[in-house]
Amino acid sequence: MSVSFKEKVYILAGAIPSGKVATYGQLAALAGNAKAARAVGVIMKHNHNPLLIPCHRVVASNGALTGYSLGKGISSKKELLKKEGVVFRGQRVNLLKSQWKRHI
Repeated sequence: MSVSFKEKVYILAGAIPSGKVATYGQLAALAGNAKAARAVGVIMKHNHNPLLIPCHRVVASNGALTGYSLGKGISSKKELLKKEGVVFRGQRVNLLKSQWKRHI
């Protein structure tokens, strides 16, 4: 049975450990379509199980926090990431220190 792109994205996002983040593009590439970063964003937006699939751990390629529909939006996303130990530089995640190192 074939696994859809969406299912692959959810599986990968679910594997991001606490204290780490992945970028939308990183998940797109790992799921098999490096050009589908925006599609990953849409998939994360429609995540119906944030306890199992930690969509707050997915950030822009420059470490910026984008779209988060739970709580108070981006401020809640930042609070969750800080509680998990994600390192920030100003308003952006320091990807050198906090990016998940899973590769294709």
